Amino acid sequence: MNTTDAKRVLETALICAQQPLPVRDMGVLFNGALTADTLKLLLEDLQNDWSGRGVELVHVASGWRFQSRPDMREFLDRLHPEKPPRYTRATLETLAIIAYRQPVTRGDMEDIRGVTINSMILKQLEDRGWVEVIGHRETVGRPGLYATTRQFLDDLGIESLDQLPAMDNTAAQASMLEQIEFGLAGTPAGDAAPALEAPAEIAGDADTGPEASTDSEAALAAASPADPADFDSSREVPAGGQASPDSQA
Repeated sequence: MNTTDAKRVLETALICAQQPLPVRDMGVLFNGALTADTLKLLLEDLQNDWSGRGVELVHVASGWRFQSRPDMREFLDRLHPEKPPRYTRATLETLAIIAYRQPVTRGDMEDIRGVTINSMILKQLEDRGWVEVIGHRETVGRPGLYATTRQFLDDLGIESLDQLPAMDNTAAQASMLEQIEFGLAGTPAGDAAPALEAPAEIAGDADTGPEASTDSEAALAAASPADPADFDSSREVPAGGQASPDSQA
């Protein structure tokens, strides 16, 4: 099979796929005749072929997929004028704390935000497939350790946690929340998943406790890692934690 035919097979499979395709699955298309390195070169060629179009080929955490470019969203939104409810700042901050400080317990999140976290926030984030319990901290009560999932990365359109925006100042923290919300509100081209709308419990959630914090920027600053090396993209559980048997590698 020549290069042109191989690229056409890959292009067809990627367009028809309902989920991102990992390279190992693409190898099945050719009965193992093409190596992973060869497939990656073909994928890079496909990326260049689609460079001037409204749809792009991207590499996300779970594999490769075609998706609409961000500048096309304005036009695509006209097909669905009813926008889903926006996630509250409390929800986005909780998600951001997990993303930047994982693995963390609910107590860790409450210490950073300075308020009691509504249990429905964590439940809905789990139901969305964006966070999961990957183990338990060896302390009183063995609280669950929360971390983000590959689905979270896929929905943001990134490969790893290293690609999350940095939070080095107040303006960057606000920009980070907007980018996460923008990314989670979009639906990749060909994605059969339902619209990522905020359930009523989250859309109307509120911080609980006698002293609800109003200093969101301070909470996010506390969640911000000192440098990109602090991102736990390998999903390792630190000393004192115990990984669950079904946690992702």
